[in-house]
Amino acid sequence: MSTTAVAEEHHGAPSGLKRWLFSTNHKDIGTMYLIFALVMMFTGGALAMLIRAELFMPGLQIMQPDIYNMILTDHALIMIFGAVMPAATGLANWMLPMMLGAPDMALPRLNNLSFWLLPAAAALLLTSMVLPFLPGGGAPVTTGWTLYPPLSVQSGMGMDFTIFAIHLLGASSILGSINIVVTILNMRAPGMTMMKMPMFAWCMLFTALLLIIVAPVLAGGVTMLLFDRHFGTSFFDAAGGGDPVLFQHLFWFFGHPEVYVMLLPAIGVLSMVIPTFSRKPLFGYKALVGGLIFLFSLSLIVWAHHQYTVGMSPLATEYFMIMTIVISIPVGLMILNFLMTMWRGAMTFETPMLYAISIVIMFSFAGVTGVMLAVVPADMEYHDTYFVVAHFHYALLPGALFGLFAGVFYWLPKWTGHMYDEKLGKIFFWWNIIGFNLTFFPQHFVGLAGMPRRIVDYSPQFAEINMLSSIGAFIFGTSHLLFLYIVIKCIRGGEKAGDMPWEGAKAGTTGLEWELPSPPPFHSYTTPPVVR
Repeated sequence: MSTTAVAEEHHGAPSGLKRWLFSTNHKDIGTMYLIFALVMMFTGGALAMLIRAELFMPGLQIMQPDIYNMILTDHALIMIFGAVMPAATGLANWMLPMMLGAPDMALPRLNNLSFWLLPAAAALLLTSMVLPFLPGGGAPVTTGWTLYPPLSVQSGMGMDFTIFAIHLLGASSILGSINIVVTILNMRAPGMTMMKMPMFAWCMLFTALLLIIVAPVLAGGVTMLLFDRHFGTSFFDAAGGGDPVLFQHLFWFFGHPEVYVMLLPAIGVLSMVIPTFSRKPLFGYKALVGGLIFLFSLSLIVWAHHQYTVGMSPLATEYFMIMTIVISIPVGLMILNFLMTMWRGAMTFETPMLYAISIVIMFSFAGVTGVMLAVVPADMEYHDTYFVVAHFHYALLPGALFGLFAGVFYWLPKWTGHMYDEKLGKIFFWWNIIGFNLTFFPQHFVGLAGMPRRIVDYSPQFAEINMLSSIGAFIFGTSHLLFLYIVIKCIRGGEKAGDMPWEGAKAGTTGLEWELPSPPPFHSYTTPPVVR
């Protein structure tokens, strides 16, 4: 047990504001991560609603092009760095010590620091949006989340705030990742070997290792950008002997593994949810661990498939195309594992399981469009169109956000001691899924027809599909108000959850007349017997 935990045990845990400001308790810090992520999700979602309101019809509706591009930039940065990544870290903080039989995370004070860097970074990011409206605040940040020079070198003061925000977000991610790696490697209960860990722990281990490798590269890239802006260097300025494409390589060496940083925690959640509601052990545990190692390795060497149009040599382009297609193999293996876990299982369809099944279906669809984009001649046609927007939203919303929803609904009874309202959970699921597909599925077609992304206006021939997409976005966005209500209602009270809330997973709803065998879904929370 950590010194802090022992002190708290003897002198009483701090209460009130001190409990949250100085907490070293993994559950409190996990809760703060999740609340922060929820606030950022609503902030980023509100920006998305503004984007779709502007695109409801051709022409300028409610904003000028610079403001539109600024909102587009901050929507992406907030959703990735402010919502999805902190939520995954929150799940890890809450669940890893209990799964591994550890008293707390390995580095509790570092855990506290890694969280409190986030509100400071969020303040800087939101300030960068306000500055253009203040006297002398300069031009808005209109680069998109990729921050490509020379546009990012020429932007106003808001760009500096964005760079400092990214530095803090990256520092928070690195510190949190170090904590996760040390906890998994050093804090497992006696007898729990690596190959006995729950799959969620494996997924968080590879997520953390990826972040430790790639986040410093992004930090280096934006620091060089800062030097180009203020200290007369020419890293990315062609006039001074620099190369703007160098920044793209630095950015995407971070940016593509970042996709798997967001995906892997959801894979871990599905590895817990699907066996529980299928009433079967996870199919192919060792194969799935091997697939994670394969995915981890390949994710670091495929980054330049985002750069087919920048003029790389044919040999380099061919290499990145082949590697990108090869990376679909471990992803396909994971899908197979989940399908085989469900195969002939005694399945029930509570909200976490509904999300798990929807993720398997929609992420598979994103994989198909990803292979289309991986092929160089096809990507030349699709690049920078709404086809790409549709593809990555089908990858990241089911592959990251919906996985987090599945995890929240699955573990909410464990966190709060109460069962959430299952009827409302199912209503939220269908409302959410219908809104999502109505928003992004039509964008494949306008993209194939040539509609460019990141443009505030568009040809009238795309008007009907954009109107449909905007209506879907409003349906999708408002559904999250119900999610907030369900969570608050569950925290405030409700049906008491037992020690194993999903044991049997409400077997009576299956229509079967016999009692279904149900391996305890929370078996990994009990400390394994000591092996001498």
